Amino acid sequence: MRENERVTSATRQPEPPSALAPPRLIATDLDGTLLRDDQSVSPRTVAALAAAEEAGIEVFFVTGRPARWMDVVSEHVHGHGLAICGNGAAVVDLHDGPGAHRFVTVRDLARDNALHVVQLLREAAPGTVYAVEQTYGFHQEPDYPKLHMELPDRLLPAEEILAAEGPAATEPVLKILAYHPELDPDGFLTTARLAVGEHANVTRSSPSALLEISGPGVSKASTLALCCAERGISHEEVVAFGDMPNDVEMLTWAGRSYAMGNAHPDVVAAASGRTVANNDDGVAIVIEQMLAQWL
Repeated sequence: MRENERVTSATRQPEPPSALAPPRLIATDLDGTLLRDDQSVSPRTVAALAAAEEAGIEVFFVTGRPARWMDVVSEHVHGHGLAICGNGAAVVDLHDGPGAHRFVTVRDLARDNALHVVQLLREAAPGTVYAVEQTYGFHQEPDYPKLHMELPDRLLPAEEILAAEGPAATEPVLKILAYHPELDPDGFLTTARLAVGEHANVTRSSPSALLEISGPGVSKASTLALCCAERGISHEEVVAFGDMPNDVEMLTWAGRSYAMGNAHPDVVAAASGRTVANNDDGVAIVIEQMLAQWL
């Protein structure tokens, strides 16, 4: 998840795909990557995704978004129609359209871990405020700002939201959102990772100091690896695209990976290649080049 801001900009042309084995799966982030800044999917990108599926290449949307925010791509589902949501916390079947998504896999954040993380981060970064993302519900603290495109189900302290007998106890916790109004985003991420340690996985995808906290070992990369293993697809046969720190592990794991022209510096360092910005159809350009090379 990210706010509608650019991180950086670039006009360089995409690097051509390397002469490796043909890809079997494309894994692409959404915001800042596949989607343009106006949240649309360009006609060129729609055509490229359809051509990839027609060529027998699976396409996975791999995003920090919750399942209920996947309406932006639901009409572009081809083939299996699966997406990885919540930074790896859920695998979702998009076939039934907005509001009727089916959870195939859930990798939740245990409530004991979640409560411990909230306590650790309150101590390490005073002033942090929280929201809690569940499979269907969304709850936040009263001081948490309006950063998202929906109203919360409840306004309560995080400790009450996460309580074992609390009002949100019937659904698994997918991730915690932690926001700080003053800290530098990358500095906040470093502070949180040091404070939380092995109790959770901490990343970010917003230009602001907004962190996304999932269960230990849960990431876009680890869930994508599980999905690929189920299909007999190796990491060398995966091509991945991303723009923010929550994409770094996935880009490192994939056999070929591309940082967008608007990507965070850590993403550029992690990827094996680079393409143009999301507003310039960077994902579509690489897919077109791959299909031209291998078909």
